[in-house]
Amino acid sequence: MRESLYERVGGQQWFDDLVARFYCGVESDGVLRPLYPADLSEPRRHLAMFLAQYFGGPSRYSAERGHPRLRMRHAPFSIGVAEHDAWLRHMTAAVAAGGLAPADEAEVMGYFASAAAMLRNEEAAVDAGPRAPRRTSLKLVPPS
Repeated sequence: MRESLYERVGGQQWFDDLVARFYCGVESDGVLRPLYPADLSEPRRHLAMFLAQYFGGPSRYSAERGHPRLRMRHAPFSIGVAEHDAWLRHMTAAVAAGGLAPADEAEVMGYFASAAAMLRNEEAAVDAGPRAPRRTSLKLVPPS
């Protein structure tokens, strides 16, 4: 049986580092930063746990937060072309700096490209008119 990506990268630390690199970009991004809470520590922790679990690591994310329900968790936020592109740009840079083997990088980026496209919930405005108001930070509570 083939090792999981989680095992190939050496475990949780690689995902923690990936998320740290990603959020360095988010912190100064005028499109993405308003979508996150002032304190980024919980989003960082949640993303690192989710990604580790997704790529074959321990199920800590699900144990703590339940089913990922990515579309539901992101539905309150206006995610259009600009948000998609900014998110993918920062994640691509974070992955590229992660020192992955080419096949592993392709696997990770394949997931991120697919997930980013799936989470879009706002169509590009044909007339470039006003956008729907962007919701800012929202505390998501796991189901009881």
